[in-house]
Amino acid sequence: MSTPTIKHDLQIKYGSEYGVEEERAIIEVLRAGAPTSGEACLQFEQDFARYCGATHARAVSNGTAALFLALIAIGIKRGDRVLTTPVTWIATAAAGATLGADVDFVDIDPVTYTLDPKQLETRLTPNTRAILPVHLYGQCCDMNAILAIADKHGIPVVEDACHAVGAEHHGRKAGSMGFAGCFSFHEQKNMSTLGEGGMVITSSAGAFEKIALYRSHCTRVYGRSTKYCSLDEGKFPMGKRFWFQDFDDCGYNFRLTDIQAATGLVQLKRLDALNRRRIDNAAHLTAGLREVPGLVLPTIAPGNTHVFHLYPVQIDPVEFGMTKDDFVFAMLHERGIKVGTHYTPLHLSTAFQKRGFRKGQFPIAEQVMERLVTLPINPRQTREALDYLIESIRALQKG
Repeated sequence: MSTPTIKHDLQIKYGSEYGVEEERAIIEVLRAGAPTSGEACLQFEQDFARYCGATHARAVSNGTAALFLALIAIGIKRGDRVLTTPVTWIATAAAGATLGADVDFVDIDPVTYTLDPKQLETRLTPNTRAILPVHLYGQCCDMNAILAIADKHGIPVVEDACHAVGAEHHGRKAGSMGFAGCFSFHEQKNMSTLGEGGMVITSSAGAFEKIALYRSHCTRVYGRSTKYCSLDEGKFPMGKRFWFQDFDDCGYNFRLTDIQAATGLVQLKRLDALNRRRIDNAAHLTAGLREVPGLVLPTIAPGNTHVFHLYPVQIDPVEFGMTKDDFVFAMLHERGIKVGTHYTPLHLSTAFQKRGFRKGQFPIAEQVMERLVTLPINPRQTREALDYLIESIRALQKG
């Protein structure tokens, strides 16, 4: 394989891959009129809930909508307090903030980079109404410890599993352990539904009812004596003359299309194999980089199955011989490899500086993220591409 092709393989930002099966599924839905939230969505929800070990699932337009609806199901409102990690995409914190809640953060574990349960209890207040741990980079948080604290205080836990579809914590699937689990099927995730999409899972019938209603304008349809949960559940009484619809509240339109759901059904069947390739690729990177001075490679916590949405590495500027910023620049301009910088801690962002947060409040997150980069990893990477990535990092360290 030529070096230009290898470089291209390492610059691909899309997480998943599509094939003939997805094409066939899309054509079938097109020929059926390409409905929104029809039979394909219902089947996708049922299969996804079963895969995760949850009772209910609702397909939504994206992971942000999933987080938003999960907090609505809890009843989060102005003046409530929501705790999460500062190391995540802004959607995790924005879900609570846009509902009027006060969002606060819990510093991270310096080894796994996920929310540190040892610091969680000290951050609780009488107004804390929800905890949002993030299964970062493809690895679950220490959910046993987090749930023990949450249960002690009677606080629901919403898992942000957007990075971790298919990951496990002591035999339980990501998203299935708390009050609700939220997933993203964005183009960069481990499985995708044509660029965007998401899912909320829960084993609470009451939570599911609220999620289902608010996803689709809080619409209820009545036909004679029969009550329907929502207009788009596949039970719309088209053959009945006497029906009407009502609205419980002012809801939202977070529906998924059947074309996306049909794609998701195929992707779900392939998910374990796609994740296995990610795990194998991560193992190859770890073996090739283990002896490179100045690198801190990812640690898999005991009991976890890490599905490597991203491959995080810390750069020690003294031992490695260059700073994080210089490394990112050199990898791109000297080696043709795009390296990620996920994420700037949220308390340092303008959005949360406006809300009173300041540098120094979460020192572990700040220290780690000053050094952390994410290496490209996806199911399509060849061994030649991975070896080029390893050789490139070794060359920069020697330089």
